[in-house]
Amino acid sequence: MKNKGNNLFIGICLAPAVILFGVFMVYPTLNVFRMSLYKWGGLTANKTFVGFNNFKIILKDMNFLRSFQNTLFLIVVVTIVTLSLAIIIAAILVKENIKGQNFYRVIFYIPNILSVVVISSIFSAIYDPSMGLLNGLFRLFSGEGYKSIQFLGNQGIVIYSIAGAMIWQAIGYYMVMYMASMSSIPVHLYEAADLEGAGRIKQFFSITLPLVWNTVRTTLTFFVISTINLSFLFVKVMTGGGPDGASEVFLSYLYKQAYNNASYGYGMAIGVVVFLFSFALSAIINKATKRDVIQY
Repeated sequence: MKNKGNNLFIGICLAPAVILFGVFMVYPTLNVFRMSLYKWGGLTANKTFVGFNNFKIILKDMNFLRSFQNTLFLIVVVTIVTLSLAIIIAAILVKENIKGQNFYRVIFYIPNILSVVVISSIFSAIYDPSMGLLNGLFRLFSGEGYKSIQFLGNQGIVIYSIAGAMIWQAIGYYMVMYMASMSSIPVHLYEAADLEGAGRIKQFFSITLPLVWNTVRTTLTFFVISTINLSFLFVKVMTGGGPDGASEVFLSYLYKQAYNNASYGYGMAIGVVVFLFSFALSAIINKATKRDVIQY
């Protein structure tokens, strides 16, 4: 009788969360799959069932393929650079006992306090061809003959400019996570390595990295998924997908198709592709990074 009472109490406590999750997560997700099978502008009640025709169009849509390439580029480059710098900086701050460690934590973490819109606006100003900081520095060292670089207006470099903003925004957050994980590593392991003659780099790859691998693995999966989401915000504010679609990513192209071009059904088909891609990528990362837990 007591167990039934406990189960009822637990059920009542969980019910609001389950209902909210079902209404605002499960149902909209299933509805995306359903609407991807229709041709619909999104503003009228007229829907035409087209089956998998939207997905066939996706395979031939060069603009979508370019957005896929840009998203893949950001996932690979931003993830590798951000997490690599974060773990290296964290190792230096923790292992080298640098004075003012908490000060550096705060300084590096500040970008995470700011909204993506603010950061995007800051970098848009930095990249400005006439008054921007970067062009100002280049002009200072190059002389009067210097021609301003269109960081956000050049199709060849715009995606790299967005990647730079995303890297700057994320380093501090993951650095703090790695510092917390590294702080729990026993000092005697490093002392024993010193006696064995192992250098700093050897200690990092033999002690630090293996013992924080579970944290790295978790942050890797989380960061890859967040990159897909954050890239949309950076692109929306900084370039709007331009110039000429050169900076379009998954979600920005989905948004334009669903809401700007009145192709809601086609946009939902893109949403299904993004969902399946994210799910598959997370599974691959979890499988590829799985290691035996090292205890100490």
